Amino acid sequence: MTMNNNIGKSAYTDPAILERGYRKATWRLIPFIFICYLFNYLDRVNVGFAKLEMLDALKLSETVYGLGAGIFFIGYVTSGIPSNLILHRLGARRWIAVMMILWGGLSAAMMFVHNAGSFYVLRFFTGVAEAGFFPGMVFYFTNWFPTQKRGQVMALFMSAIPVSGLIGGPLSGWMLSHFQSGQGGLAGWQWLFLLQGLPTVLLGVGVLFYLSDGLKHAKWLSTDEKAAMQAALDLDEQSRSAGGHAVHSFGQVLRNGHVWLLGVVYFSIQMGVYAINFWLPSIIKALGFSSATTVGWLSALPYLFAGIFMVVVGRSADARGERRWHLSVPMLMALVGLLLAAHFSSNVVIVMVGLTLATMGALTGLPMFWPLPAAFLGSAAAAGGLALINSLGQVAGFVSPFLVGWIKDATGSTDVALYILSTVLLVGAILVMLVPARLVNR
Repeated sequence: MTMNNNIGKSAYTDPAILERGYRKATWRLIPFIFICYLFNYLDRVNVGFAKLEMLDALKLSETVYGLGAGIFFIGYVTSGIPSNLILHRLGARRWIAVMMILWGGLSAAMMFVHNAGSFYVLRFFTGVAEAGFFPGMVFYFTNWFPTQKRGQVMALFMSAIPVSGLIGGPLSGWMLSHFQSGQGGLAGWQWLFLLQGLPTVLLGVGVLFYLSDGLKHAKWLSTDEKAAMQAALDLDEQSRSAGGHAVHSFGQVLRNGHVWLLGVVYFSIQMGVYAINFWLPSIIKALGFSSATTVGWLSALPYLFAGIFMVVVGRSADARGERRWHLSVPMLMALVGLLLAAHFSSNVVIVMVGLTLATMGALTGLPMFWPLPAAFLGSAAAAGGLALINSLGQVAGFVSPFLVGWIKDATGSTDVALYILSTVLLVGAILVMLVPARLVNR
């Protein structure tokens, strides 16, 4: 360890120094990355609100919308692993900045969509540009925090998803209403894409000046803090190797059955998540609410409860060192919520309760999932392994919205789709328990 010559041994063993370093890293990194991820998610799912006007304006069907919403993930899946390997080689700061500038510009360019073809093309290339951001962030955190800290860190980071819904719902609804008279020659849905895409470009520029590539580049940490945090990371890596469970190369990743099993689990979680993200405004509107502003505020409620629940469950998982039940129980919650929304589709109160439970469970499943693969993927395999699992899961981003759109066109309702998604979540929750506890709990 290169830092051993610079400080005394006490820095490695003093828990106060280590906790001070973690506290500094958390406050320095998480708020900024949180904001970046918030806009990442807004740029990905704001098409769900734009849909409320865009489909009629461009005379597009629900099936076309579902395909366009999903085709984003074809670009995302095909580019995820190469993008994360580039990040590993070039460093997080430069590659994340490039990705954010590109996808922010492409998201803003959605304002120029004029037919199904242009919709498909822009969604595809936005997916290509975004592909490495999330798995890159998960990998980035492995360079700062050991396994036992990642549940809470991931929950804080990924609480940007419900916050994006909490803020994005009312904001998107307001934009559609405020610009409905066509100010500047643009429709409300065009203003929505423009005003939510440009901040991402600015944040991408900010990444170059704010993020550090790793511990040794963090000028805001003392030498003692860097050494203590590095020692904790080294010990975490050694504990994986000592247990004989660590995966150390991308070749081993491809041959590891647990990696593929977790890819299927992540797919099942994302099937529920993307159904909620892309169709929540439409389901609420179908309850009889015609005002975009009202739909926006009602869409925010499930995300509010999801944000609180996500952080609470993340803390519980770290405190108990338990990962499987903290993932499978939220998935079962999402299942129950979707069943309620489908079975009582004419009852506004029960549908809203069901959608809230589904959002709480599905979104909490995301941060509770990632400590599982990170617990046995060695540092050399993490970049490619996390990207592979993420890519497998993101296939749901294509399947889920297209499935719901196709079923709605065929039946006039989303109920059948919600029953299918509930079944997928049940399968995923069962598969979680097939992962050996010794592999992921600590």
